[in-house]
Amino acid sequence: MLFKDQLQFVFQHMKKNKLRVTTTILATMIGCAFLIVLASIGFGIQSTMQNEILNREEITEIQLWGEEELTKEDEQWIQSLDHVNVILSKADLPGSVEGVFEERESISTGLLIDMEAQQKLPNTLSAGKLPKTGEEIVVGYHFAQNLLNEDDKQAIQEKSQEAAANDSWYDGSDEGYKGDLIGKEISLTLPIDENGTVAEQRTFKIVGIWKEPSYEWYQDTTIYFNEKVKTLYEELLVYPNSTIYVDSLEYVIPVLEQLKEKNYPVFSVVEQLEQMNMFFTVLKLGLIFVGTIAVLIASIGIFNTMTMAVTERTREIGVLKAIGASPNIIQRLFLMESAFIGLIGTVLAIALSYIISLTANALLPHILAFAMSQEDLSEMDIVFSAIPISLVLMAGSISLAVAILSGWRPARKATKIEVIQALRQEL
Repeated sequence: MLFKDQLQFVFQHMKKNKLRVTTTILATMIGCAFLIVLASIGFGIQSTMQNEILNREEITEIQLWGEEELTKEDEQWIQSLDHVNVILSKADLPGSVEGVFEERESISTGLLIDMEAQQKLPNTLSAGKLPKTGEEIVVGYHFAQNLLNEDDKQAIQEKSQEAAANDSWYDGSDEGYKGDLIGKEISLTLPIDENGTVAEQRTFKIVGIWKEPSYEWYQDTTIYFNEKVKTLYEELLVYPNSTIYVDSLEYVIPVLEQLKEKNYPVFSVVEQLEQMNMFFTVLKLGLIFVGTIAVLIASIGIFNTMTMAVTERTREIGVLKAIGASPNIIQRLFLMESAFIGLIGTVLAIALSYIISLTANALLPHILAFAMSQEDLSEMDIVFSAIPISLVLMAGSISLAVAILSGWRPARKATKIEVIQALRQEL
């Protein structure tokens, strides 16, 4: 029997039992679609979190923990490592910095930075320049909003109470200083120890504005000092930390491992990303396993359909054998039929999965925003469901394999039918 005749034989019998075959295809489609959509949730959440981490500027950073300042020997050794670009020293002040500017007051955090090292990094300013002396400062992007007079404080209090009554909050963005701060002078009082002792008030010149934070919810009111400010306050206590910048993302882990071998307490978001990927790999395998159960349940329908087909075509099988069809041909005909049922169901399942995935990504942000009584989340980069090609290939392979295996036993049963018995049974 030619392959063309085999195809004609299979399609002819599928047409004869349209309702049964259609319901079996639908069952296969639902099972495979459930597998794809379920696993796509894991891929979608992973994609969202990866984008969140990769969008951070510190993707090539390696943080050094501990309050001990790096020694010159440490810096020389780290700088000697391949692909280490910059070692940036920072230091936190032990308390809040109080500012006075044109009858306005502010309370901010203070951060000392090695501005010479900062100069080697990509520009982090939205306006102005980095300070070169201890008397110059850069302020955070929202610092002006933090400069308040009595009227501003009263307005913020009233608006905050009104927002709280509506289960919301007010960020004070309508108040604060509205002019240009660059080139202006501000009087600051710095804390010099952790007991609340403050130094004598000094005047600093604002020379730059730090760029806007990546996160919309974060308000940056920090005052960034040149580390040379320590020469103005001999008794100033600071909490130092260091950040190592690697020249490319691919070299972060190798540098990190070298630092760990020397027992440096280090951390990198890239390492966090690898740990997260491991977690999501396990999660996706679990979801695929659950989805595969649905495919196995659907395979029962294929098994029943093929078993009934063998029973109903006993006489045809006997005739085929009588005219010389080999058992392999008989088996192949039934396996082809079960494979076609699986193939059609899988193709429909893939199309249905993409429709469900696109619909979910389009509608769920609006539904969540409505349910949470928050502003529209549609502009946020949130992916609820993602279907990569690898998932389609894997789910399709599982569905097809299960469909063929479901038809295997009925096909084997068909090969064992005796010719005479089959013809006599029909008579």
